[in-house]
Amino acid sequence: MFNFSRFKKTSYEIDKNNLPVHIAIIMDGNGRWAKRRGLSRSLGHREGSNVLKRITEFCSDLGIKYLTVYAFSTENWKRPKSEVDKLMDLLLEYLKKAEDELSGKNIRIKVIGDKKGLPLEIQKQVERVEKFSRENTGLCLNMALNYGSRNEIINAAKLLIKDCNDGKIKVDDIDENLFSDRLYTTGIPDPDLLIRPSGEQRISNFLLWQAAYTEFWYSNVMWPDFKKEHLLEAIRDYQNRNRRFGGI
Repeated sequence: MFNFSRFKKTSYEIDKNNLPVHIAIIMDGNGRWAKRRGLSRSLGHREGSNVLKRITEFCSDLGIKYLTVYAFSTENWKRPKSEVDKLMDLLLEYLKKAEDELSGKNIRIKVIGDKKGLPLEIQKQVERVEKFSRENTGLCLNMALNYGSRNEIINAAKLLIKDCNDGKIKVDDIDENLFSDRLYTTGIPDPDLLIRPSGEQRISNFLLWQAAYTEFWYSNVMWPDFKKEHLLEAIRDYQNRNRRFGGI
């Protein structure tokens, strides 16, 4: 059981019986964090990776069921090749170390996105990590890699059209559930809370369909400076909101 006693109750007290089931995070601000310190952007991304490890373990300790993080978008390929190469190297390193670092932590890893568009070595590591962790029953860490929500939605539409053409379903059978089943996130509940640090206040092509009734929480803190206290603050704010889902 996680010990909350070291946090000041006036700032970080949360209701452990009303936790969000699914938290999504846009891990933003790594490059700007590094630039302000006269460091290379790659060092900012590396520090962001370290924060991801800490926040993942903290969410697991809290009892969060799903954590989805925006790690590399389809638009990120537009960045300079040197930066993309560094990001791919860092991702490969993270995946290679995942088995040892997650040993005994009951965390499952799933990658969502266009995996075929990733370098072959990373595809192999993704397959390995998903396989060794799939029997774990605790937190599910969904890493969005080569992910773009518009592409995801178009792909889902194509799959539905193919199923119709193949006679598997009829057009009138299509509803929200059938559509959701064709998304990368099939079987995963929609996020309750989406966190974006760094001061930006946009969704950036992330979980557009899934975030229809998600609560958003923004912070000016850069992702490499994001701490457990910030996560608790976001959860506390979430718990103080009235989620009506279109009702009164």
